[in-house]
Amino acid sequence: MKAAPEAQKRLLQLAELDSVLDRLAHRRRTLPELAEIAERSARLARLATEVIAAETEAGDLAREQAKAESDVEAVRVRADRDQKRLDSGQVSSAKDLSNLQSEIASLHRRQSDLEDVVLEIMERREAADAEVTRLTGERAEVSAGLATLEEKRDAALSAIDGEDGETKGRRGGITADIPADLLALYEKLRDQYGIGAAMLQHGRCQGCKVSLSIADLNRIRASAPDEVVRCEECRRILVRTPESGL
Repeated sequence: MKAAPEAQKRLLQLAELDSVLDRLAHRRRTLPELAEIAERSARLARLATEVIAAETEAGDLAREQAKAESDVEAVRVRADRDQKRLDSGQVSSAKDLSNLQSEIASLHRRQSDLEDVVLEIMERREAADAEVTRLTGERAEVSAGLATLEEKRDAALSAIDGEDGETKGRRGGITADIPADLLALYEKLRDQYGIGAAMLQHGRCQGCKVSLSIADLNRIRASAPDEVVRCEECRRILVRTPESGL
């Protein structure tokens, strides 16, 4: 393949811009905010599940407390009613009187037991409510931190996109000055090796960093200036300049 020396030198500018684009793509993939966002998003999902579980437990305890308090009230009402019967003197039979007194005592014991149950449930409910408060507070904190990270990510991506667009614009101006067949070869090599063209500098390929043999240097030295030469080691296009050492 033949191409004007100036067109070949344009490949070095193109390769430099492609290196910039590759670095920008790497920055886009490896933004530190991305890993932090993934971690916080997973943490937020876990917290959402934990909040639901804690709220469910608190709700269950609230219903359990209401039932226990209702049971206490029912026993208290029954004990008050029996006490009024006892105080009214309506019960005259000694046996009935004894039974009524026994029932009132039993009801008071039952009420005391139920009140202990209520207190125990209240303690558990207080702990459950505190856990709900703690988890919802942590969820809000993580959510706010996630929003901040997403803003930083978006700002960083916007900056990268701006530089990427400007670089691609410059790249388009350069490719317009490169013959189609030379550009196609460059693009093919870039797809294969990441870098399509490299400078021959002081007898060394700047693509693979290998010093060329005397025979290869003599071959290149004997080639016409418009001959497109390749590195025998990495197969990239070698661009000759006054620094090539030929």
